[in-house]
Amino acid sequence: MHASLLLHFEDEAASAARIAAAAGIACAAIERHRFPDGELKLRLPATLPPQVALLRSLVQPNEKLVELLLAARTARTLGATQLTLVAPYLAYMRQDIAFTPGEAVSQRIVGRFLAELFDAVITVDPHLHRVTTLEEAVPVPRTVVLSGAPLLADLIARLRPDALLVGPDEESAQWVAQAAAQHGFEHAVCHKVRHGDRHVEVALPAVPVQGRAVVLLDDVASSGHTLAQAARGLLAAGARSVDVAVTHALFAGDAGQLLFDAGIRHVWSTDCIAHPSNAVSMAASLAGALR
Repeated sequence: MHASLLLHFEDEAASAARIAAAAGIACAAIERHRFPDGELKLRLPATLPPQVALLRSLVQPNEKLVELLLAARTARTLGATQLTLVAPYLAYMRQDIAFTPGEAVSQRIVGRFLAELFDAVITVDPHLHRVTTLEEAVPVPRTVVLSGAPLLADLIARLRPDALLVGPDEESAQWVAQAAAQHGFEHAVCHKVRHGDRHVEVALPAVPVQGRAVVLLDDVASSGHTLAQAARGLLAAGARSVDVAVTHALFAGDAGQLLFDAGIRHVWSTDCIAHPSNAVSMAASLAGALR
């Protein structure tokens, strides 16, 4: 999945520079202009090498999907024959079935849309449920799935060497187990019942937390309600402290404040999504995938 040039948009210039430097390749910006009516005009380098990667982390994804459509189609006309999408955060992965009649299954639709544009996809901790492999969700010839869990585990081992790792729900079990294995952390998982986007009930695992430094670990923090609910329960049960480590720091709306109001001391995240909580860089891992 080698690429000799990494294209990026201006708002991700710093991330692109880190990845390109680690991969030993050049990077170039895509110029972006918005017309008064809201339409976009993009300008890529006038000529491109055959193997090109395009960096776009798909947080707030709707307009970015249009950018990918315009950029990928244009890149093909400028010399690119093999296009790799580097999407540290890959959106629209959670909706993999229709829960009620008439619902759009967005994972299937967006996945096939991306597969029509790119030959390969590199991403980090995609939020997959009933679909177990990225190839099922995004049917491209080649995929690479990286994880932030081991690097977050390294950070936790330095800052909270005696930590108890806890997943806020059953879906987090895979990441918690991966992080725990990295350093032999004791770990457990909560049980969640969701009643809506912002209404959840969390049952604590049957492990003693009295006096423990607990780190809640998950792939993504969005509304923050599940993490906040788990933190309040853990502190009420006698935990010495509760911190949060996540791969993807979405933190929609007031999620950050919600976490701190729940008694969480620190939030650590990877740089897959730019956020003040970023404490771990995925640049070397992403560069390795490109090499």
